[in-house]
Amino acid sequence: MLQDLLYALRMMRKNLGSTVVIVLSLAIGIGSNTAIFSVVDALLLKPLPYPEPDRLAAIWIHSPGIGIFRDWPSPGQYSDIVSESHSFEEISISRLGSFTMTGLEQPERIDGMRTSSALMRIFGAKPMLGRTLLPEDDSPGGAQVAILSHRLWQRLFNSDRNVLGKSITLNGNQFTVAGVLDPSFSLNSEVMPAEGPMDKVDLYVPLKMDAAFLQRRGDENYDLVARLKPGVSVAQAQSEVDAIASRIRVKDKRDRTFGMSVVGLQDQVVGDVRRAVLVLLGSVALVLLIACANVANLLLTRAAGRQKEVAIRTALGAGWTRLIRQLLTESVLLGVIGGAVGLIVAQASLYVVRAMNPGNIPRLEEIKISGVVLAFTFAVAIGTGILFGLVPALPAIHVDLNTTLKSGGRSGQAEGGGLSIGRHSLRGLLVVSELALSLMLLVGAGLLIRSFVRLQEVPPGFSTDRVLSMSIVATGTKYRDPKPVKQFYDEIGARISHLPGVASAGFVSALPLTGAVSWGGINVEGYHPEPGQELQADQRTASTGYFETMRIPLINGRFFNEHDDLDSQRVTMIDESFAHRFWPAGDAVGKHVWFDPKKPILIVGVVGNVKQYGLDSDSKIAAYFPQAQNPDNGLFLVARVSSADATSLSAPIVREIHAVDPDVPVYEIETMQDRLYDSLARRRFAGTMLAAFAGFALLLAAIGLFGVMAYLVEQGKHDIGLRMALGAQPGDILRLVVGQGMQLTLAGLVAGLIGALALTRVMTSMLFGVGATDALTFGLVAIMLIAVGVLAVVIPARRATRVDPMIALRDE
Repeated sequence: MLQDLLYALRMMRKNLGSTVVIVLSLAIGIGSNTAIFSVVDALLLKPLPYPEPDRLAAIWIHSPGIGIFRDWPSPGQYSDIVSESHSFEEISISRLGSFTMTGLEQPERIDGMRTSSALMRIFGAKPMLGRTLLPEDDSPGGAQVAILSHRLWQRLFNSDRNVLGKSITLNGNQFTVAGVLDPSFSLNSEVMPAEGPMDKVDLYVPLKMDAAFLQRRGDENYDLVARLKPGVSVAQAQSEVDAIASRIRVKDKRDRTFGMSVVGLQDQVVGDVRRAVLVLLGSVALVLLIACANVANLLLTRAAGRQKEVAIRTALGAGWTRLIRQLLTESVLLGVIGGAVGLIVAQASLYVVRAMNPGNIPRLEEIKISGVVLAFTFAVAIGTGILFGLVPALPAIHVDLNTTLKSGGRSGQAEGGGLSIGRHSLRGLLVVSELALSLMLLVGAGLLIRSFVRLQEVPPGFSTDRVLSMSIVATGTKYRDPKPVKQFYDEIGARISHLPGVASAGFVSALPLTGAVSWGGINVEGYHPEPGQELQADQRTASTGYFETMRIPLINGRFFNEHDDLDSQRVTMIDESFAHRFWPAGDAVGKHVWFDPKKPILIVGVVGNVKQYGLDSDSKIAAYFPQAQNPDNGLFLVARVSSADATSLSAPIVREIHAVDPDVPVYEIETMQDRLYDSLARRRFAGTMLAAFAGFALLLAAIGLFGVMAYLVEQGKHDIGLRMALGAQPGDILRLVVGQGMQLTLAGLVAGLIGALALTRVMTSMLFGVGATDALTFGLVAIMLIAVGVLAVVIPARRATRVDPMIALRDE
C-alpha cells in the first residue's frame, strides 16, 4: 500500500495540471455537500437540546376557513386541554413579550415571558444559581420572582454571583431574582414563537393563574407546550385534541373550521425550511455527481496515455486485482485531498451563510463542522474516489497487449483513433450527464431568480424611501391609564415632527414587515354570518400622521384627525380589501363596525392595501383605529426624513423621546428600506445558493466538454491530417469538431430539460409569480447552455484547424 501511495504521489506530480483541476473539482463538489450537510445535521438530524425531545409538542389553534392557519390559544382553551386530555404528562402556558428594566444607567428592553412553572420541568431547565420557577409561584399569592438567563446575568449583572435576592424593576413592578439558569439552557422564538419580533428569552417570571384567568377564552395570545406521556405519539395526542376542539367549537360558537393542532417541537422548529434545505441538498448532490463525472473523464484521458504502462505491467505478471488496486489508490488519494480542500470550501461557505443570515434558518448558531459532518466528508471523499476511479480502472485492465505493445503506446491507435464521439461513448455519456445535471440546476436557479424579480416588483402599499422606524414601549405604573399613554405619545410626536430634517412622523401598533401580528373578530353592518362562521380582521392602532408618513393612499373619506379623541365618536378606517368585500359599490364611508353591538364604530375612510406580512402574501382585511381613542403602550414610530441617510436622525429622535421619559426603551431602529430588504432575505438566500451551485455545475460541465473535445482532437490528428491532405478546408474541420461537440451539448440539453420538468415540480411552493414550467426560464437556460457548449468546443476546434497534415501523417 505504501508503494502504491508513493507511486500515486509521483503520478500526481508528473501530471500536476490535471491533478489541480481534479482536486479543485472535487473540492467544489465535496465542500458544497459538506456545507449543506452541516445544515441538515443541525436542523433535521440533531435533536433539540432538551430531555427526550421527541416527546415535546406545541399546541395551536386554527380556523382555515377565515384565513387563520396558526394562532395562539387562550387560557380557557388551555384549561380545557388540561382537564380533558390524557395524552400529556404536563402542559405549560406562557405569554411572551418584552419587559422594561429600569433603575439602570439606561432603560433596558428584555425579551422574556410570563410562564407557568411547568415550562421549566418540561424543558428540563437547571439553575446555575438559586432555583427555577416552582409550582407555588403559579398561585396569585406566590412570590414575584424573576429567573435570569445566563446571557442576561452576564450582560446586565456582570456575572455577579450575589445577584440572588436582589430586587429589580420590571415594567414598574418589583421582582426578586430567585435564580440564574445554566448556560446550556436556551429558549428562542423558533421553539416558542412570539406575536412580535423576538430573539432569545432572557427573563422568566411567574404567570399568576387564578380561576378568573383560566376562564378567559377570548385572550388568544399564549404559547402551549406539552410533554407527551411515554409511548404516546403526536398522532394519538392529535386525535384526542380534535375531540376537545370539537367541543370548544360548539361551546364557544367558533367558526366551523376551528380546530387545534399538536405539532412535534422538532417539526415546529424546522417548519417550512425543511423543503428548501432538502432542495439545496439535492442540488449539491448533483454538483458532486458532475464533479465525479468530470474527474472520471480526466482520468479516462490520463488512462489512455498509460495503456503501454498497463500492458507492460500485465506482461510482466501483474494481475487485474493488482492493477485495480493501484489505480483506485490514485483515485482515492485524489478524493481524500479533494475532501480536505473541500473542508476549507465548506467552512468558507458556512461563513457566507452566517453572514447572509436570511432569518429562516433555525438553530443557525449550531451549524458547524461537527464530528458527524467530518465523518460524512470522509465517507464522501472515499466514496467519490472509488466511484470516479472505477470508471477508468475497469477499461484499463482489458488492454490488448499485442496491439498496444506493437503501437508503441500510441493511444490513438490503441483506442481506434478518429473524431467520432461514438468511439468514445463512455466519455460522451459522462459529458452528456454533466450537461444535463447542470441544466437542471440552472433551471431551478433561474426559476428562483425570476420569482425574486417578480416579488421585488410587487408594490408594498407604502413608500420605504427615507423612512426611519423604531419601537417604543411605555411601561410602568404611570402608564396604566389611557390618558398618560396618549399624552406621552402626543408629546414625543410633536417634538419629533419639529426636528430639523423630519418631514412627518406617526405611530402604529403593528408595522408592516416586522412580524408583528394583531387580528381578532369583528362585526360589520349589514353582514350576517351563517351559524358557525366568524369574521376576522387585522386590527391596528395608528396616529394621525402615520398614513402621511408611510404614504398609504386615501381611497375614500378622510384620515384620522385631532378631533378623533377619547371624548368623540369612535371611528375607524378600513383598507380597500375590507371595503370591496362588504361594500363593492364604494359606499363604505358612513357605515359601522363593532366589537360591542351597543358601541358602533363609524367608518370615516378607506385606505390602500398594505403588504403587512411580506410581499409574497396577502394580508387579512384590515381596520385601523385612532391611537387617541385606543391608547396602546407599545408602538412603532415612523419618521420621514429629508436626508438620504435616514439613520443619521436616529440619535436626535431618541434624545427627544428620552427628554419626555428617560425610562422608556427605544429599540429595533431600522429604516423601512432595510426592513423591506430583510423581508426578501429568504428568497434571496435560496436563489443565491442555488445559482452558485448551478454556476459551479455549469463550469464543471464546460470543463468536461472542453476536455473531451480536446482529447478527441488529440486522438484524431491522423484523421484530421488525412482529411486536410485530401482537400478539406479549415472551415470544414471547424464545422466537424464543433458539430461533434454540439451533438453532446444537444443531447445534454434534451436530457436536462426532461429532468428539469420533474425537478421543478418539487420547487412549486418556493416560487412566486412564476410557474414550475416557465417557458422563458427554460428557453433562456437552454440558450445559455448552448452558448457555453459552443465556447467549450471552439478552442479545441480552432486547434484542430491548425493541424499540419504532413506532421500528423508522419507521426502516425
